[in-house]
Amino acid sequence: MPAHTARHPLVIGLTGGIASGKTAVSERFRQHGAHVIDTDIIAREVVAADTPALAEIRQYFGDGVITADGHLDRAALRARVFADADERAVLERITHPRIRERVMAQLRATAAPYAVVVVPLLIEAGWADRVDRVAVVDVPETVQVARLMTRDSIDAASAEAMLAAQTARSTRLAAADDVIANTGDLGDLDARVAELDREYREIAGKVS
Repeated sequence: MPAHTARHPLVIGLTGGIASGKTAVSERFRQHGAHVIDTDIIAREVVAADTPALAEIRQYFGDGVITADGHLDRAALRARVFADADERAVLERITHPRIRERVMAQLRATAAPYAVVVVPLLIEAGWADRVDRVAVVDVPETVQVARLMTRDSIDAASAEAMLAAQTARSTRLAAADDVIANTGDLGDLDARVAELDREYREIAGKVS
């Protein structure tokens, strides 16, 4: 479905591989006045303590994924779903509709000229057909490995395994309408986001 309607702004789906710099990019769009919606934040909200989604997760996965104080044990659940595609699909059926509902509610409420929806697994989760444009934050895999090793204090083999579990860089780039290379300095990143901000405002103005 085209996301841009009389009730919705122009919607940009922002994605990128792990440690590519999605947060740095989305914050720059926010500074330009875009409405930024981070689905990672929403995903944490929908499984907070005492929520219906957490109750469903507990019912299916058991008490082993719930902490003593009634919160989701993310590490335990991650270990379960990472090793079993069927269980991952169950988790997605519980959480994804609730995440989409909150995203759509924010889109309906915003007065911004365009919105940036940050979806790390945009390609994998089928979000590409729910946005007007796909913007990919891109860095070489060698840069991702180095950043992960520094950020998470892990070795190269562990970092490479994390990359291998994600969609290939070539697949993301093939789906991109706009590519944001994040290999230069912050000035280069500022300039690229400013360029896209102008472009998105122009598109939004033509179709509003």
